Amino acid sequence: MRDFTLAKYEELIEAIGSTKYKPMSVLDYLSSPGGKCIILRHDVDRAVERNLAMARLEAEYGVRSTYYFRHVKDVFIPEAIEEVAELGHEVGFHYEVMDKAKGDKDKALEIFGTELEDLRKYAEVTTACMHGNPFARWSNRDLWKDCDFADFGLMGEPYFSIDYSKVLYLTDTGRTWADRNIRVKDVLENPDNELSAKYGKTIRSTDDVINLVKREELEQICILAHPNRWCDGMLGWSKELIMQNLKNVGKAGIIQYRKLKE
Repeated sequence: MRDFTLAKYEELIEAIGSTKYKPMSVLDYLSSPGGKCIILRHDVDRAVERNLAMARLEAEYGVRSTYYFRHVKDVFIPEAIEEVAELGHEVGFHYEVMDKAKGDKDKALEIFGTELEDLRKYAEVTTACMHGNPFARWSNRDLWKDCDFADFGLMGEPYFSIDYSKVLYLTDTGRTWADRNIRVKDVLENPDNELSAKYGKTIRSTDDVINLVKREELEQICILAHPNRWCDGMLGWSKELIMQNLKNVGKAGIIQYRKLKE
């Protein structure tokens, strides 16, 4: 079976259901961080219909996860936000305000507050997660260098609020689970921790993730899946594959350029 299809994601959800792992949203984990669990997180970057398809599928299995919505025209769709919340999922804010403010932190904080309140018109929002544009000069996580997201009534931010030395972080960034040299912004504060070092080189496909889940050797895992990358239709699947491979070349070039400047 092809990887990165909704059918393959369903296999992953079924695998989780066959184990002692409890699937949960980011908010649920932060509220009760103990126990054997898998945190499911999704960034709603684009292709909202694919996000809704994944949210509906998870709901069919009684799975609650987190969907972080960007505040951009093609993603900030009130009906979609409301449906995700009505399906029982957590709705979060996928902010990119440092990019929008071109690095002006005061302006970025103002935009953050305005956009967060816009999102709260359609769902309860208690966590936010930065969006990483690999081709932007700024890092949105820098917003919190001398500010506190709690001032906005937020309970947490996954990149800061989860201890990844205890929780294995798996992401499909670049349309691969492999820890390849193509992650520009979707990186941990401490990417070389023991868990990442041990498992990062062995996980490449969704089948690898499924096998890891079935072995149940880890206490806690966080899985980030971007629903826009998961498509059953051959045309959409092929287009996503080609475009992501081209994007990965650019991202690898950025990383290499930065290393040369160091």
